Amino acid sequence: MDEKTFKARTKKLAVTIIKQADKLPRSLAADIIAKQLIRSGTSIGANYRAACRAKSTPDMINKLKIVEEESDETEYWLELLVETGLTPQDQVADLYKETDEILAMTIASIKTLRARKA
Repeated sequence: MDEKTFKARTKKLAVTIIKQADKLPRSLAADIIAKQLIRSGTSIGANYRAACRAKSTPDMINKLKIVEEESDETEYWLELLVETGLTPQDQVADLYKETDEILAMTIASIKTLRARKA
């Protein structure tokens, strides 16, 4: 996948996460999870953009590792929303799937960069 398309996907993911967080019921738990979800979900695209401006291959790998971590954390918060009953599974299934695809592509990119470096 090219850089422009991946940037667009990560930005769309961030927008969808923000909209999903706004749909949550108002409670202490939902508010805390929503803030964490928005923080990690929007960080994916921001850190991918930073990776695109990396100064070297090791720098790019380090920045992509942040994308990987934030994607995994986003999946965690989505799982918590479902497991606590704050959101039905079907309401976040597409969001989870997109996050998982972005995570898989990021891991593949890191592996490719490491192989190229070696």
